[in-house]
Amino acid sequence: FKFKIMIQVGIIGGAGYTAGELIRLLLNHPKAVINFVYSTSSAGRLLSAIHQDLLGETSIQFSDQINPNIDVLFLCLGHGNSKAFLEAHEFSSCTKIIDLSHDFRLKTSANFQAKQFIYGLPELNKKEIIKANYIANPGCFATAIQLALLPLAAHHLIQNPVHINAVTGATGAGTKPSATTHYTWRDNNFSHYKAFGHQHLGEIKESLVLLQKEFDSALNFIPNRGNFSRGIFATLYLELDESLETIQSLYQSFYKDAPFTIISENEVHLKQAVNTNKCILHLTKYNNKLLITSAIDNLLKGASGQAIQNMNLMFGIEEKTGLKLKASYF
Repeated sequence: FKFKIMIQVGIIGGAGYTAGELIRLLLNHPKAVINFVYSTSSAGRLLSAIHQDLLGETSIQFSDQINPNIDVLFLCLGHGNSKAFLEAHEFSSCTKIIDLSHDFRLKTSANFQAKQFIYGLPELNKKEIIKANYIANPGCFATAIQLALLPLAAHHLIQNPVHINAVTGATGAGTKPSATTHYTWRDNNFSHYKAFGHQHLGEIKESLVLLQKEFDSALNFIPNRGNFSRGIFATLYLELDESLETIQSLYQSFYKDAPFTIISENEVHLKQAVNTNKCILHLTKYNNKLLITSAIDNLLKGASGQAIQNMNLMFGIEEKTGLKLKASYF
C-alpha cells in the first residue's frame, strides 16, 4: 500500500555502528521520521553524544520509553538478543519489524511468536518482502557472497566447489572493543578467522538451494580482517565451462530490476562501493575458471542501507528513496 504520511520509526539498540548508520539515513529520508531510539543506559543523552557524526544534525535524545504503535521497528541488537527483546515487549499488530541480527535468518528460526520472518535480500525475495510484516535482514558477508552467486544458482550452474576469499573492515566486528579491533593490533595487520565455518554460510546455502534445488557444492569460505574501517571485498572462483559473454548476459538479466546491484565491465575496487547501498560485481574468465569480484559497504548494503531498502519495499515507496548515496572515492 502507499503511505501518505510519514512512517513512524522506532529503533532498539541505538548505540552501535549499524544503528548509527540507520539513524543517519532516516534523518535524511523524505518519507520517514524517527519516533524513538531506545536505550536504557543512554536515556536522556543526545544521539550525537554517541554518534558524533550527527552533531548539528538532530536534537533527538535516547529514550527509555517505547511506543508500541509505531509503523516500523528496527532491531539493531547483538545476535541472540532480538528474540529476548520481542519476548519481553509487545507491539501493535500493525507494526512491521526489521531485524538486523542473525536471530531469524534461517528457516528453522524464521517463525517466532506467530511472526513469519521473510529473508530480506531484495534481489532474491522482492515479491515476498513487499507483502511481509517481518524481515530478517541478511548478514554482510552473506549479502556480498549471495549477490555474486545467485545468477549461477538460478541457472543450475554451480556444479563445482566455490572458493571464496573476503575481507571486511573493522566496523564488521561491532563497537565493543576486542583484541582484534584494537588499533595497535589492527593497523598494518591482516588475518583470517572462522575459516570454513563462518555463521553466514547457513543463510547463503539456503538461498542457493532455493534457486538450485540440487545444490550441494562446497563453499570454501575464508573470511579476513582488513586494516580499514568499512567495506567488504570478496573474490570467488569456480570451474565453469560457459563463455564469459554467456555468463555476463545471465547476470545482467538476473539483476535487471535490481537498482543497487551493478555489473561492472572493468575490475572493481572497494572505494567504489563504500558509503553506498550498491553491490558492485565484476566477472572474468581464466581458462575454465570464473572469477567473480563483489564489493559492498558492510554497514550499508550489508546492514542498515539494505534495511532501509526493505522498509521502502514494505511501505510501497520507490526502492531507492533515501539511498541515493555517492561513494567516498577520495
